[in-house]
Amino acid sequence: MNVSPLTHHDYTVGWICALPNPELVAALFMLDVEHPRLPRKQADTNNYTLGQIGQHNVAIACLPQGEYGLSSATNVASQMRMSFPNIQFGLMVGIAGGVPSLPDHDIRLGDVVVSKPGIGNGGVIQYDYGKALEGDVFESTGWLDAPPAIVRTAIGTLQARQMRWGNEFLKFLSVFDGNEIFKCPGPEHDNLHDAHDPTKVLSRPQRSENIVVHYGTIASGNALVKDAKKRDSLRAKHDILCFEMEAAGLMNSFPCAVIRGICDYSDTHKNKQWQPFAAATAAAYAKCLLGHIDPIKIDRPLGHGKSKSSAREAKA
Repeated sequence: MNVSPLTHHDYTVGWICALPNPELVAALFMLDVEHPRLPRKQADTNNYTLGQIGQHNVAIACLPQGEYGLSSATNVASQMRMSFPNIQFGLMVGIAGGVPSLPDHDIRLGDVVVSKPGIGNGGVIQYDYGKALEGDVFESTGWLDAPPAIVRTAIGTLQARQMRWGNEFLKFLSVFDGNEIFKCPGPEHDNLHDAHDPTKVLSRPQRSENIVVHYGTIASGNALVKDAKKRDSLRAKHDILCFEMEAAGLMNSFPCAVIRGICDYSDTHKNKQWQPFAAATAAAYAKCLLGHIDPIKIDRPLGHGKSKSSAREAKA
């Protein structure tokens, strides 16, 4: 039986990352099968890696080198949807700066944060968009959509299974075994400093799990946050779990789940040591999530993937 070659119409999941290294690299490790490239659609400047993850055909794209922020993410997503018209939902997968809040949110480096709709938001807020009021008060405005229902129900299932059987996504980290770049730096290199005295390392209780998944609000904006006091102020105002720089540019035009691995604490001690491992944990969770979403059958148009002569025979 001859299988028709895949076309742009056969891809139903869009995976977007911001950094070629380590985010795109980690995404490539998650592919079960890589597919041949397809001709570029006119005006699409994205570069795609196509493949299969579980039962899903996935198109993976990364922001252009040197570009960050909301507008770049919006451009990548809009071009992806133009080239792959049957994409049903997206995944924004990568690294982020954590916003720990003991004892409520004991976020550690390497943990995963997944966007979850909360009171008054869809799971992602744009913290730097709003109105400047009297008294140096800034009020965030606007609404960002929640992930699609099919994704939210799968996330709920994963959250329940995590409570019953632990983090099933950890098995997908095995593909990084032996890779020194993506090796976990270890808890001895995970230090949370006091926001008011950066020289002081805070004491935290031991955890039974090395990697924890946190569900809640993600703060998105155009500025990189490296200020512990600002971090804590925004946490108190919005109950956020992490900072990143792309999701707010996607939520209203590219329905997606935001999955972030924590690589620093959004303070002056920010560095790149944990970035590869954090990218790996986020990518592994994304792959596990896809395994809990049933694939969508796409009906091919008559003659799709066939020669013109075979299409005419089908009509006869």
